[in-house]
Amino acid sequence: MLENALIMLAIIFTVNVLYVSLMTIRMILTLKGRTYIAAFVSMFEIVIYVVGLGLVLDNLDQIQNLIAYAIGFATGLIIGSKIEEKLALGYITVNVVSANPDLKFTQRLREKGYGVTSWSSYGMDGDRLSVQILTPRKYELNLYQAIHEIDPKAFIISYEPKRIHGGFWVKQVRKGKLMRKENKTKEKSQNESQQRE
Repeated sequence: MLENALIMLAIIFTVNVLYVSLMTIRMILTLKGRTYIAAFVSMFEIVIYVVGLGLVLDNLDQIQNLIAYAIGFATGLIIGSKIEEKLALGYITVNVVSANPDLKFTQRLREKGYGVTSWSSYGMDGDRLSVQILTPRKYELNLYQAIHEIDPKAFIISYEPKRIHGGFWVKQVRKGKLMRKENKTKEKSQNESQQRE
């Protein structure tokens, strides 16, 4: 009897983890404009939801089933968020303000393959260099590292653009040129460090 109860708890927990993970991914896909993929995911999501809810409703007198359902829900949210982080869908725009307007921000970031627009600006303490960079989210951490190498004191703000239209850079990203440029830059820096040794 106890063995059957534990199996039921495990099934309810697992079903709800799957359901909520799929729900989280489906919502993110919908927000990113991937409607057809989201619709496909939703078919599996609803089947799993009905099965899990049915198991709990059939045994409402068993409080442990409800607890397993709730814990599975919370766990599914965490797992769904982690999956979304790994997928890193979409783009981010990063605005950078450097206190040193003479830095070669634009040139050095373009060499790494990023789409960069820069202009002179004026802050409370004088001239500044303002830079706007567009990149796929999967390269976000690499971009922050590159900015930090150029100017560790740079002021950085990032956000997700809702719509992107036009420009040469989007075509380059779709063709995979940014990744190739990043790989070439890494190889070049590795070769330089090996030559120094």
